[in-house]
Amino acid sequence: MLLTLWGKAHSWVSQQLVPDPPPTAPPGKLTEATNTILGWMKWGGLVGAVGALIAAGIMMAVGRRNRNNMAIEGAVSIPWVVAGLAVILGSASVVGFLLQ
Repeated sequence: MLLTLWGKAHSWVSQQLVPDPPPTAPPGKLTEATNTILGWMKWGGLVGAVGALIAAGIMMAVGRRNRNNMAIEGAVSIPWVVAGLAVILGSASVVGFLLQ
């Protein structure tokens, strides 16, 4: 029964009752402004990631003697910063992949 319902739903959805036009940029200078804002956001994210890596290094260096928790927190934060960099740098590719 479930497979029958799934088959009917799939055939109904595959008829594309709602049009799906490709994304197009609006006319005028809005495209340039959007690209500028996205570029600024990407630049800010990269600057923030560099600052976070520097802060993690400082925490590890200062926490080396008698402050083990600070050194551990600095070391644990590095994978999070790298993951954030991966999201920042790969965001356009991920969105493009998901929309195709």
